[in-house]
Amino acid sequence: MSQIILNGLIAGCLYALIGISGSVIYHPTRFLHFAHGGILTCGPYTVFFLLHQLSFPFTAALLGAVIIPAILGGLLDIVIYRPLRRRGGHTLVMLLASLGLYILLQNALSLGFGDDTKTLKSGDVVEGIVMLGARVTPVQVWSLVITVLVFITIWIVMRTTYFGKALRAVSSDRELARIRGINTDAVILQAFILGSGLAGLAGLLIALDVDMTPTMGLNALMMGVVVMIIGGTNSLTGIVIGGIFLGIIQQFAGWKLGSQWNEVFAFLLLILFILIKPSGIIGIRSQKSTI
Repeated sequence: MSQIILNGLIAGCLYALIGISGSVIYHPTRFLHFAHGGILTCGPYTVFFLLHQLSFPFTAALLGAVIIPAILGGLLDIVIYRPLRRRGGHTLVMLLASLGLYILLQNALSLGFGDDTKTLKSGDVVEGIVMLGARVTPVQVWSLVITVLVFITIWIVMRTTYFGKALRAVSSDRELARIRGINTDAVILQAFILGSGLAGLAGLLIALDVDMTPTMGLNALMMGVVVMIIGGTNSLTGIVIGGIFLGIIQQFAGWKLGSQWNEVFAFLLLILFILIKPSGIIGIRSQKSTI
């Protein structure tokens, strides 16, 4: 039982990290950024390229998983999304553009690296660490520690910095924020950079645990969206709770019925929350952002 709960906690923290990375972009833009899944995948593939093609030290290569996706996310906003916003592009137009960008990114990765599974693991396989009566790998321990530190950092940034306050203002009412002197384009660009960097980090942590393929980002993105909805898109705390809740539920479902039911239960939860509590566990119904 302790093994199931701990596995669920680790998976749930990764889901929450993906959910938060997507939420940072969703709130000021109000559309589902499908290309986020491709950017997430770029994180670990950047590390793979730096390690095997440019012979970077492992630690230096890891930084690329955050820096390159962050730059890529910013470029997508500047080159694609900002011109669409200035032309009054509907959210459906933005959604379709992001879907096209995801397909482009996925196929670019397939063309450059192939469709086979790649790994970032090196060295000998070591015995797992016993924690709370359960056994976990060192990568999973680091994944848990890093995600908790990221949650704390993001919470502090959103509550205490000018960027956090400006992001909440733009999320609540973009036109009013512009009238009050906030550079909304700059805030949205910073949101893309931050969210994309977090997505790259999430992709790296996933790849270090279970390896990677060019299509890994879509499933990860869907789990992040599920977590955003069941936790409450307006609440950072709700997304974290929703991620842990989903992770534990999936582990219990896999234990009783098999791992092939994990995604089924995720979307069953999604439907239940949409029907019963669309605002999520902690979310609120108003448009005001509390992230």
